[in-house]
Amino acid sequence: MRVALGNDHAGLPLRAVVIGLLESLGHELVDFGTDQGRPVDYPYFAARVARAVRDGEANLGVVICGTGIGSNITANKICGVYCALCNDVYSARMARSHNAANVIALGTRVIGPGLAEEILQVFLATEPSAEPRHVGRRELIGRLEAGDEELSRE
Repeated sequence: MRVALGNDHAGLPLRAVVIGLLESLGHELVDFGTDQGRPVDYPYFAARVARAVRDGEANLGVVICGTGIGSNITANKICGVYCALCNDVYSARMARSHNAANVIALGTRVIGPGLAEEILQVFLATEPSAEPRHVGRRELIGRLEAGDEELSRE
């Protein structure tokens, strides 16, 4: 699997953990992150990851910043990208299974390296559910994303 990675300077502590895990699992890395400690703006890195996933250059994406919040918001601005901020294993599983999230956001200042590794392993290993109720909800989200005004008023 091809996994895109993007991080800002605050994401450096988890960057090495993510790269190590992806390599150990045999995934191909598409790296858009910084490896420098000087301050940089996370939107550039998160947008690159999101576009790579949207355009099929990567199957999934990982964005990392201080809290994960800014990178999460940024990635979700790219149409067709469903980024989930996950601070626990359960959320990572549900983000993939129920919501078919294709990008995960992690916060270096929120979770430690061990938990980040567990969260990412679950995210990568979980497939989107084929249960009709979840598929239907994802279709509703897609309609809203496409500008369905009728759905917007319900």
